[in-house]
Amino acid sequence: MRTLIFRPARIATAAFAAALALAACGGGDDPTISSGSDGGSVQASPVAGIDAEHNDADIMFITMMKPHHEAALGMAELAGARAESPLVKALADKIMAAQEPEIEMMNKMATAWGVDLESGAAENGGGHSMSGAPSMADDSMSGGNDMSALEPLSGKEFDREFLTRMIAHHEGAIEMAETELADGLNAQAKQMAADITESQAAEIEEMKSLLAAA
Repeated sequence: MRTLIFRPARIATAAFAAALALAACGGGDDPTISSGSDGGSVQASPVAGIDAEHNDADIMFITMMKPHHEAALGMAELAGARAESPLVKALADKIMAAQEPEIEMMNKMATAWGVDLESGAAENGGGHSMSGAPSMADDSMSGGNDMSALEPLSGKEFDREFLTRMIAHHEGAIEMAETELADGLNAQAKQMAADITESQAAEIEEMKSLLAAA
């Protein structure tokens, strides 16, 4: 019997959009910091290799995308032990190889922009509080529902559930990336969003093929 699958992609995207709207309304401008186009702060970055210019959409992108990536890594690590198909295991390895460097990059952006990713509260150099962001413990971001569903499974049953849930997870990431592409300012964050959109769309097609053959 097939298990009814809960798909968190649209919930995650709705949370992302709501948090971005809250962030845009919060905080005042710091007169000691000049602003770039679209309200981005342009003070010197304290982290080498990271562009300082950013706006609220950039902050919300990394605030929401980092735990989303970490959830995908948890699912992918589980696949290494529980999956039966070598193709599913190879896909999980590819997901980890792509997303681990992106998490590292988001951590550097957070340091440069004064964002506390661990608490889910962020404040940029312009004084805009991001404390209205949804809790990072939310299952749609942290992947709690996915891990709970996957942990008891193994073999082909795991493969099917993993592929189904990772497709939905990738769809959520792509929607968040598209929001960053539309509203973000930081060139590095927008490039990451473009890379996520391209790579995860390709992985979705691969997973759909694997799922059809499972």
